[in-house]
Amino acid sequence: MAWGIGANDVANAMGTSVGSRALTVKQAIFIAIVFEFLGAYFAGGEVTSTIRKGILDAEQVNAAPDQFVFGMIASLLAAGTWLLIASWRGWPVSTTHSIVGALVGFAVVGVSIDAVNWGKLSTIAASWLVSPLLAGTFSFVLIMSVQKLILNTATPIENARRYLPLYMFLVGFMIAMVTLIKGLKNTRLDLDFGFGSKLLNALPLSIAIGIFVALLGRMLLKRVGTSNRGGFDQVESLFAVLMIFTAAAMAFAHGSNDVANAIGPLAAVVSTINSGGVIASKSAVPAWVLILGAAGIVVGLATYGFRVMATIGRRITELTPSRGFAAELGAATTVVFASSLGLPISTTHTLVGAVLGVGLARGVSALNMSTIGTIVMSWLITLPAGAGFAIIFYLILKASFM
Repeated sequence: MAWGIGANDVANAMGTSVGSRALTVKQAIFIAIVFEFLGAYFAGGEVTSTIRKGILDAEQVNAAPDQFVFGMIASLLAAGTWLLIASWRGWPVSTTHSIVGALVGFAVVGVSIDAVNWGKLSTIAASWLVSPLLAGTFSFVLIMSVQKLILNTATPIENARRYLPLYMFLVGFMIAMVTLIKGLKNTRLDLDFGFGSKLLNALPLSIAIGIFVALLGRMLLKRVGTSNRGGFDQVESLFAVLMIFTAAAMAFAHGSNDVANAIGPLAAVVSTINSGGVIASKSAVPAWVLILGAAGIVVGLATYGFRVMATIGRRITELTPSRGFAAELGAATTVVFASSLGLPISTTHTLVGAVLGVGLARGVSALNMSTIGTIVMSWLITLPAGAGFAIIFYLILKASFM
């Protein structure tokens, strides 16, 4: 399962950097390996939810701890199998939806159909629309502003020196917000400035980081030549540098957040067995489980991530560093915005929607509708595919060991 997260989800985060040629495949893999591992191991959390996203009724599951253990193993096998198939085909799918679908499949055959929180499932399905729509809107606005203020002007270098600090502020601010809200949420780091919510507590530090990045960027921009000959390429190279920072931050936040999709069920199995059959709502995560999850993500990205990277970075629409930058910043903005409102989102769907947004800025003809149709199809079948595989694996395990 962790291998599948690395091959699919992590490749999503790095695909725009590779597709826009801001980074080579090897450079993207190296950056992702470092920051995904750091996020997964150091911020992946000492405790994880036993049942992801509250999708199952804990009381009904508690009645049969032996079935629960087999159900968690079947769910990991099921989600991992679907991610293997999707990654092989180059389909960017949601790893969260994969494990949720698998849990539903186990519950239906292993507990009862009433054990599934169908209302919760409907909010997860809503992310199919919410995530790409929000991200596409943010990214569309960003790339249009970049074109109007900088790229499509007679003096792109001069305008870059004037307006790029604003985009640098947004990068610093959004990276800080994503890291504080998503990347560090599983740690004991308590940033409490007395403002009540995690979002408001993260604001002062994020604004300060944004201002610092903008001032630093302004100093560095003074070293850029003033000649506008070849200015377009010079400006694109500046956006390529910004993409490296956004990609690294998204990789850290992803590793810390989505590693739970792999280690959650395993930590639940370990906890249930060690306690003699008591199923807790929260499970302690042994260090070896965190290492296993972090290592699996890294190996998945290094061995098979190139397929999904190619889909995100090259097959939806043609990306340049400025377009890739708008897509990544749009995705990060969506994560912060949706988290603050409690909206259900998928990081995969968010990034795909962001790439669609920058493509639409050049018109519908700039989009590969065949690739988009295939991606949407893969999203729709992820939940039932996870459920189907989980039913098969659970019945095999039950017949073999019970």
